[in-house]
Amino acid sequence: MLKKAFFPGKYIQGIGALNELPSLIDNYGKQGLILSSPSTYERIIPNSGVDFKGKSILIERFGGECCEKEISRIIEIIRDKNVDVLVGMGGGKTIDTAKIAADRTNISVIIVPTIASTDAPCSGCAVLYSEEGVFEYVYYQRSNPAAVLVDMKIIADAPVRFLVSGMGDALATWFEARSCSATQSKNACGGLSTLTGISLAKLCYDTLLTYGMVAKISAEQHIITPALDHIVEANILLSGVGFESGGLGSAHSIHNGLTALAETHAYYHGEKVAFGVLAGLQLNDASPEESSVVFSFCEQVGLPTTLADLGIRNVDRNMLMAVAEKACSPEECIHNEAGKMTPEKVLNAILAANAIGEYRKKQLK
Repeated sequence: MLKKAFFPGKYIQGIGALNELPSLIDNYGKQGLILSSPSTYERIIPNSGVDFKGKSILIERFGGECCEKEISRIIEIIRDKNVDVLVGMGGGKTIDTAKIAADRTNISVIIVPTIASTDAPCSGCAVLYSEEGVFEYVYYQRSNPAAVLVDMKIIADAPVRFLVSGMGDALATWFEARSCSATQSKNACGGLSTLTGISLAKLCYDTLLTYGMVAKISAEQHIITPALDHIVEANILLSGVGFESGGLGSAHSIHNGLTALAETHAYYHGEKVAFGVLAGLQLNDASPEESSVVFSFCEQVGLPTTLADLGIRNVDRNMLMAVAEKACSPEECIHNEAGKMTPEKVLNAILAANAIGEYRKKQLK
């Protein structure tokens, strides 16, 4: 099997980076369309100071869910308005919708994340959900985004919960890449892990442990510090390239299983992934020392460590078995882990992680 690694065409991060957007659109086409999340549409674009006047740039408000209905709606606009550059500006679902719509219409896509809540911006894959928000499948594009533009002022002004959620998503990167490398499983590029992917995944984890707490404090005060800058890069670039070129594993499959429970729908992708990491450590017989480090990190920055933290107040084995069964679906990346993965094993790992989290909460009181 060949080794494979994918990357975005350009990555630009810093204060005022949004000013680069009009010229970037001009670089890739003649008619631009910004697919904007509701908050971006209402506040960020009008107050950005970026002059779109005189430019061939349309702005469309995102419908709220990355599902087939919304993608079809955007594709219709692209064809009707002869759009040849699509900009996804907002959170993960806005970004994923833009990536899929651009791929299906064979046009360039530029990604402008307004929150650092997932590693979606740099990747060449996207997650599709039902109209009700239940995970359906992962859609792989023919290429990664032409450019990713990250304005630190916008990120710093966002609610801190988004940044913390992004740390939860990024937390999985090293553990899943490590598993794929050990089992020689395919990464998200359809090949074996590269040294680049593995190294960036490990750098992502090290960056989280070193700067995560300080970055959260900075974000709470809406101030831009080197620590915040490092964590934004870890959440978006290091995790994005690291997961795609390193590979996925149990944490994301457990996340996908958790989406089947209505109680978890109010919680962000990275929050559910973080609990998936904790369960994955129990599933894969991680050392108590490593498990303790990861639990401590989650506690410090405010990521979920128990099922109650994800809205599941009454732990019901039958309900959680449905989560475990969905996590073990044949197409799931949990099968990149060592050994045979079964719903029974996953259920026990979820219950074990929850029990450890509850015990640690009592000790912290």
